[in-house]
Amino acid sequence: MIVREELLSLNFVRREDFSGSHKGMRFLLHYEAENEEKKLKVYIWSEPFGFEATPEGQKLSSFFEFSEEGLHQAIDWMNQQYEQVRYKEEI
Repeated sequence: MIVREELLSLNFVRREDFSGSHKGMRFLLHYEAENEEKKLKVYIWSEPFGFEATPEGQKLSSFFEFSEEGLHQAIDWMNQQYEQVRYKEEI
């Protein structure tokens, strides 16, 4: 399970993308600002390849508010996505 303590601060994400992995699922946190609206865009995809080498059609993404609350929602979303894929693989 991905937990908040394993991720860097939003100030880091504002300057540079943050990537990581969890048991075969890779993720990338990306800051986007558009018309004064600040968003956290989260991508997830399966190993083995990195972000650039993975085809767009194999990545899932979602937007969240660029705040601590939004980051917690993003973590919940990533964990839910991981559990769904894991459940499908066990069937």
